Parts: sequence; structure tokens; C-alpha cells
Amino acid sequence: MNLAGESRGSSKESRFEQLGGEKQLRLIIDDFIDRVFADRMIGFFFRNANRERIKELEYQLAAAFLGADVKYQGRPLAQAHAKHPIMGGHFARRKQILKETLDFHDVPEAIQTAWLEHTERLRALITTQTGSDCDPLEVRRKLGTK
Repeated sequence: MNLAGESRGSSKESRFEQLGGEKQLRLIIDDFIDRVFADRMIGFFFRNANRERIKELEYQLAAAFLGADVKYQGRPLAQAHAKHPIMGGHFARRKQILKETLDFHDVPEAIQTAWLEHTERLRALITTQTGSDCDPLEVRRKLGTK
């Protein structure tokens, strides 16, 4: 039950509220981004990134998706990721880290499923590869390099 006497997960609550609101989402996002930065497969993409800025932008994206009155203030996703040689395997790895983080924080299954499906719908904005393969030649062609 919450302070208003409603049970957690009430159909009137947004996913954001069901999750526990800003404090809980920030905890999840902080852990997730720390895991991404430390990851051997994809962490190198973030070696020059401002971790706190990434955490804030990721929070904004997630909060908006989950139904909070929060607006994403970053660049469009396709533009933000265009200069990076992100392959399908990189995208899949990030998604796996997200799943592990959501599991660790006991996020309800329905919210996890919706969040992961939403993430998958964003794939085309992040990488041109529809699968989880890592095809460096395809990425080089996309970036116009040899």
C-alpha cells in the first residue's frame, strides 16, 4: 500500500508510480548506467562521456516512457548515436544489462516486459542492424569508412 492507501500496481497508477516514482527509478538508472560504463563489451562507447549527464538523460527517457510528467531534453536518439559504430550485438548487450538491472531491483514483470519491448522499438534509431550480430563491415559502410 502507498501513503494514499492504494495497493501498489493499481490500474490508476502509471508504470512510473507502480515502480516507486522518481527515487526508485533514479536508483535503477544509476545502477544500470554504472553497469553499462563498466561493461567490457560496450563500456568503451562511454569512455569520454559524462556519466552524470548520461544518467540524467536515461532517467528522462525512462520516466517519460513509464508515464511520468518528465520531458526528455537530449538530442534525438538517432542523431545522438549516429557517429558511433553500434552493432546489433552491442544493442543486445545493452538490453541484456538493462534486463539484469531490472531483475536485480525486483521490477515487476509487466513493467520489465513493457520496458524491454520499448527498448527494442528504439533499435532502428540506434543501429541499422536488426539482429544481434556484430558486422563491422556493415557499420563501416554506414559510417563511410574503410
